[in-house]
Amino acid sequence: MIELLFENPKHGREAVLRDDINKALTEAMKAKSERAVSTLRMVNAALKNADIEARGAGKPPLTDAEVMPLLQKLIKQRQESVLLYEKGGRADLVKQEQEEIAIISGYLPKQMSEAEMGAAIDAAIKETGATAMKDMGKVIGALRGKYAGQMDMARASAAVKAKLQ
Repeated sequence: MIELLFENPKHGREAVLRDDINKALTEAMKAKSERAVSTLRMVNAALKNADIEARGAGKPPLTDAEVMPLLQKLIKQRQESVLLYEKGGRADLVKQEQEEIAIISGYLPKQMSEAEMGAAIDAAIKETGATAMKDMGKVIGALRGKYAGQMDMARASAAVKAKLQ
C-alpha cells in the first residue's frame, strides 16, 4: 500500500525525495533514533495527507518539486513553535523542535543567501520586464519556477515588493 502511494508507475512521476525519506526512516528505525523516526513518520504522514487531498481534487500524487513547499511549511511550523517554547522557558521542547528542523532541512536544497536571493530577484525582474506592482505576480511566478525550495518565498515577495515600488 505505501509503495503504491509513494511511487505509482501509472503517473510516471519521480519520487526520489520520498524514497530518500523512506530509506532514512528505515535506517533510523534500525539505529533506534527515536527523534528521526518520529520526525520522518510525521513527514510521511504530511505527504500522505497531501496526496489524499490531491487525489480528491483529481490530481496525481505530489512530485518532488511539489513536496518542497510542504517541507518548508513543516519547518516554518517548527520555527514558530521554537519561538513559543523559548518564551515559555521550555528548553527541552526547543531542542526537540530544532532537531526536527535539522532532520527535515536535510531534504531541502541549499537555501540561497540574501545576496544570491537579491541577484535572482533582480534577474527575474529584468527577465519578466516588470516595472510596477501589477507585475509582481509574474516575478514571483518566475522565481517559484526556477528556485523552488531554495528561497523563502515570503522574504522574496517582500523584497520584490520593495524593488517594484
